[in-house]
Amino acid sequence: MSKEITNVEFQELVLNSHEPVLVDFYAAWCGPCRMLSPIMDEISSTVTVYKVNTDTEQELSKHYGIMSIPCIIAFRDGKEIGRLIGLKSKSEIIEMLK
Repeated sequence: MSKEITNVEFQELVLNSHEPVLVDFYAAWCGPCRMLSPIMDEISSTVTVYKVNTDTEQELSKHYGIMSIPCIIAFRDGKEIGRLIGLKSKSEIIEMLK
């Protein structure tokens, strides 16, 4: 299951992680975001997945240039290694981690 995090937790949980991490930038009112949620939950059994609410974490969303949601960013060793915008399949998301 993916966990919602805030700007305060982002540094420790995402940027300081040595394992690959997926961050799902979303909003509760976003239909495609809701459709993506079960896919991200499924992926979370193999890789760490965090969710960031763009409505409540506007500073973090601005920092990463989130203009459209859903937006999934893959991080490894604190660096962005990939980004997908819009509703994507499980295989497309997993491929981004390679």
